Amino acid sequence: MPGHRHLRVRELLKRGIGEAVRREFNVAECGLISVNDVACGGDLKSATVFISIFGSADQQKRGLAELTEHRTRLQGLVAKAVVLKYTPTLRFVVDDSIVRGNRVMQIIEELDKTSPVAPSEEEAE
Repeated sequence: MPGHRHLRVRELLKRGIGEAVRREFNVAECGLISVNDVACGGDLKSATVFISIFGSADQQKRGLAELTEHRTRLQGLVAKAVVLKYTPTLRFVVDDSIVRGNRVMQIIEELDKTSPVAPSEEEAE
């Protein structure tokens, strides 16, 4: 279980990275990049950034490529915004949990539509 400080650092990094991405990347080219979560190593020297990219498949590919290419610049911007002893090395990972969650909701809705309606208590008596 991460400590209170660890949770605060994660939240600060999430906000700092999100703000840097919002300022640095054009939505028309890279899609809308959203920072969902940040997982930090125990020593806070590395961080995995879970992102979602909304847009076409081409925008998603380009967005991830741009994030990876400009990783060191983003780390510098985060270092200025979030004062830490060490600025973590960022690694970007596409988080598909929202897409998977939407798919689960679709399946549940389809099952509700196709399942027979259960008889009410009045009909059963």
